[in-house]
Amino acid sequence: MLDARGAAVPAVRYWGPDLGPLDEADLAVVAVAPAIAPSSPDIPLVPSVLPTPAEGWTGLPGIEAHRVGMPASRSPLRLTPTAVHRSAPAGLVVALRAHDEHGLLLDLDWSAELTDEGIVEVSVAATAAGEHPVALGRLAARLPVPARASDLLDFSGLWAGERRPQRGPVRDGVHLREQRQGRPGHDAPFLTVAGTPGFGFAAGEVWSLHHAWSGDSRIALESLATGHRHLGAEELLQPGEIVLAPGEHYDAPLALFAFSGQGLDGLSDRFHPYVRRISPPTHRPVVLNTWEAVYFDQSLAALVPLVDAAADLGVERFVLDDGWFAGRTDDRRALGDWIVDSDRWPAGLHPLVGLVEQRGMDFGLWVEPEMVSPESRLAREHPDWLLASSDGAVPPTWRWQHALDLTNPAVREHLLSALGALLDEYPIRFLKWDHNRALMAGGSAAQTRALYALLDELRARHPDVAIESCASGGGRIDLGIARRTHRFWTSDTNDALERQSIQRWSSILVPLELLGGHVGAPRAHITGRTHDLSLRLATALFGHAGIEWDVTRASDDDRALLREWVATVQRFRPLLHSGRTVRVDPDDDASRLVHGVVAPDRGEALFSLATTAASRVSVPPPLRLPGLDPDRRYRVALVPLGTPPRAVQDAPPAWFATGEVIASGRVLAEAGLPVPLLAPEQAIVLHAIALD
Repeated sequence: MLDARGAAVPAVRYWGPDLGPLDEADLAVVAVAPAIAPSSPDIPLVPSVLPTPAEGWTGLPGIEAHRVGMPASRSPLRLTPTAVHRSAPAGLVVALRAHDEHGLLLDLDWSAELTDEGIVEVSVAATAAGEHPVALGRLAARLPVPARASDLLDFSGLWAGERRPQRGPVRDGVHLREQRQGRPGHDAPFLTVAGTPGFGFAAGEVWSLHHAWSGDSRIALESLATGHRHLGAEELLQPGEIVLAPGEHYDAPLALFAFSGQGLDGLSDRFHPYVRRISPPTHRPVVLNTWEAVYFDQSLAALVPLVDAAADLGVERFVLDDGWFAGRTDDRRALGDWIVDSDRWPAGLHPLVGLVEQRGMDFGLWVEPEMVSPESRLAREHPDWLLASSDGAVPPTWRWQHALDLTNPAVREHLLSALGALLDEYPIRFLKWDHNRALMAGGSAAQTRALYALLDELRARHPDVAIESCASGGGRIDLGIARRTHRFWTSDTNDALERQSIQRWSSILVPLELLGGHVGAPRAHITGRTHDLSLRLATALFGHAGIEWDVTRASDDDRALLREWVATVQRFRPLLHSGRTVRVDPDDDASRLVHGVVAPDRGEALFSLATTAASRVSVPPPLRLPGLDPDRRYRVALVPLGTPPRAVQDAPPAWFATGEVIASGRVLAEAGLPVPLLAPEQAIVLHAIALD
């Protein structure tokens, strides 16, 4: 609800649960002026859509700008509305003029649109309207949240340990998260959620914010002693990074807000269909990626057995990872020289690709176009193409590489030419697009927009090629790049135990089919942990599934189980890639992780129970299966995944021996299903199908 009365800058008075039909009396109550606090401005304080000190606001300003050559501190910025209008189908636009006493003039457009999915897209744009250039310091999208939203959840993490939730009470002041890596980072806040005390997956009111941007950002929850509380996001701009010449225009990245009265699952109910709409559609075949199978040890002789083994398992896409290009024998050299290594591949990749296609699979390739090794022909021939700070200094290497300046037209044309040559020569259907370092050179705004333009142009030229966004795993997962890519590499770790948590929290925002997850070797490459095949299979099932393991070394029994698993993925793929994700809040025994996917018509569902540690109780509580139709009856059956899970009871529940049970959706959701006491790091998967 936007209050656009009078001559003041419009203000958002309310967003949250639907208030139903409203008459004039209802509107008057919502729009009544608040009380004037002691020791405060002598006017009711209602922060506008872009609050500034000129209106009595002492919190974070919505906009900061100054005329170039004039100190910002001496240029009080004032906003006046010039128009307010509706935009189809469910949007509002506020046009503003920003001015100061030193000749600064900015035309601003603040807009909010409520999508069909229930996402509020807030955007802000600025145009230099006067005769002088204007330096932008801040242009923020923010919405108020009520005082009852007193619990705060967002995320942090690290490489191979992304999406770690952190939660606590909302405190006075500013909870501020700044990302300065030129990408969201492994420690990205990801989704910022303010909710009623104790909110969980299925209960509680929650107000959330996601910044749909792949560059530097600033995200804040601000709570003032005056009672004002806001969620806000903005591009983090370095001094002088955005200077608008007269007539020049700047569009701030989208901020996405969503409310749910049914907890975090309710947020997924809004974000998942939204992401499915904005992300380009694609086929999502079962993948085998070569990285943890052969690493840099690439040759036709080494890979032919792996191709044959993958095809025998039913794999549908074979992806050649890092190490295929000239001189790339480790991660310290040759990055940027996108020419097939003639020593290891004397006939090019044609023999390998031909075999892959002959065995019924399509072919994918790893690239890292934004980066370059110092030890490369490209870096030696074009040192001026490296991304540098304004004084020409190049940041230190990170994973033995530098970033390329994508704003340089020569770099853009080189990358389009090099990638285009590969895509023209070989029938490549998938690019794993990696990004293995933070930028650290400033200029995130232009670099990120240049990346978007590069991806848009490449996709326009090669519309049949799917692209995966990888950034040392999950370092660049956001809904800005989701408009341009088809899949995210969720994390570099294939450790199933780590993946249970990473995928659980990543899927709050991103639907499962965009989250790549692979079955790794018995001993995890990164953590060194060893897991039963059943846990690894159950974990990778819920997502865009694949294998990253030298399966030529697997036992015959394991290969037989993998073959059955691939068939299981194919069987349940339509459900997993279209259904509603549900989760169960931990009970007193927090060692159990429970989640599932329910078909849109609730005719079937797939659920997973995984144990992360030893149980605190000797008899586990019944397993509740949420999201089913309470008035329909379901047959619930175990999905075979490898050897049966290890239990530590003398006798499991009777139904477990037969492998299936019949009950109503209401009984399954509320009373639950008795399950055995599983040992640590075990998993079972259940399929529920309606009997009608």
